Amino acid sequence: MGLLSFFDRFRASSGDRSAWGDFWFEPVSTRSTSGVRVTPDASLRLSAVYACVRILSETMASLPIVLYRKRTDGGKDRVTDHWLYTLLCHRPNRYQNPFEWREMLQGHLALRGNAYCQIITNPRGEIVELVPIHPDRVRMELLRSGEFRYRVTDRFGDEAVLPRGDVWHLRGLSSDGLMGMSPIELARDSLGMALAAQDYGSRFFANDAKPTGGWIEFPGSFKDAEAKKVFRDSYQAAQSGTNRGKVLVLENGMKFHEVGVTNKDAQFLELRKFQITDIARIFRVPPHMIADLDRATFSNIEQQSLEFVMHTMTPWAERWEASIGYELLLDGDALEVEFDFANLMRGDAASRSAYYQSGIQNGWLTRNEARIAENLNPLEGLDEPLRPLNMVEEGDAEEAEPEPDPTKVEIESPSPPEEDLNTRFQLVLASAADRWARRISRSGLINDKDIELIAEALAVPLAAVQQWAAEQDGQTLDERDLSQSLNKLGTNPKG
Repeated sequence: MGLLSFFDRFRASSGDRSAWGDFWFEPVSTRSTSGVRVTPDASLRLSAVYACVRILSETMASLPIVLYRKRTDGGKDRVTDHWLYTLLCHRPNRYQNPFEWREMLQGHLALRGNAYCQIITNPRGEIVELVPIHPDRVRMELLRSGEFRYRVTDRFGDEAVLPRGDVWHLRGLSSDGLMGMSPIELARDSLGMALAAQDYGSRFFANDAKPTGGWIEFPGSFKDAEAKKVFRDSYQAAQSGTNRGKVLVLENGMKFHEVGVTNKDAQFLELRKFQITDIARIFRVPPHMIADLDRATFSNIEQQSLEFVMHTMTPWAERWEASIGYELLLDGDALEVEFDFANLMRGDAASRSAYYQSGIQNGWLTRNEARIAENLNPLEGLDEPLRPLNMVEEGDAEEAEPEPDPTKVEIESPSPPEEDLNTRFQLVLASAADRWARRISRSGLINDKDIELIAEALAVPLAAVQQWAAEQDGQTLDERDLSQSLNKLGTNPKG
């Protein structure tokens, strides 16, 4: 009995399977339990689905693509003269510009879980075009060797077989590593319920917002079944089509009883609101971005926008970057592909100003880098990072003198004799010479700024220091020798 009930439910939810029904002409697994046919294209009839797909596609298409080449010191150099940069950022194929191309592929990923492009190369092996293929026209075929190929049907019905190396396959979430899973197929029942509610609302308002159900009470009886059928057909003809809304006239004591479920009883509006949140959950898009502001506040919208960048767009960008690097770049190309999220994370003017100010004052951002970030041309003399005067490197730091004890009373000593002053002068000069020798030996060179500071610190003429620096040029800058030489320079300013 349980098995028969199972098949009864399956048969009731699977549409008309008669010879004249359309069940056998529909794709497999497109009807939901609500009886509505659900496909990626049909789901776009829902405004929430269209809004989510559009947000994901347009956001991914608007992100700048940057190619980097790593340096030995850990930095990165931008690359703009590579064929891949031209392909991704200027001309992906002869039909589309980069924005349209990426928007289309991301739309295929969001709706079908797979995106395909045919790879067209030149004799040097460089990719010159990536021509998109509609996912519904592609079928993957596994081979006994473990490899796979693609069967592509064009618009004219002709089928072509493309090897794995001629197709760039961008996959979404996959359960077997070969094909991405369609979000629309996985959420078929949820979207089917939303489509059914939308169709119900359309039919409800098409009927002047009045329920159509009802029954007629007849105190007598019809002569036969044919007479009952004639009455019913005439009644329906008088109240449908162009006659809808006209006055109903009943005879022989007949009474009309209306039967229907109100929208309040069916919780129609609540269902429609829940479906918007449910669809936003499927695509991981914040509800406020598809104009659902029921639970939005001034404070949480900003946080949700940041979460959209971190938890929605960043995984999509990583998926694109990994696929481009694995399937499009050659083995000898030491390049990295990245999507630049700086524009999405810019914030308001006050936040950007505080960010630039912190970077410039702490020395990790130059003034020209801040100008370039704000689309301003760099200026001469603003490429050097600034360093706060109260912060020095550990090697240049001097030992701090102990703070005086306020409880102790200092007793003034008599003025020291002249010999003690000479001794102190020699000690100060030797200490300054040691510091400069340590600094010069660490950097390995003597620049003009050092020459000026040495002349000021040792109180000797600038020309004497310049002559001394010229004598050191080309020699091994040993710290001890430099210290002795600087000490002599201080005691003999004329060189």
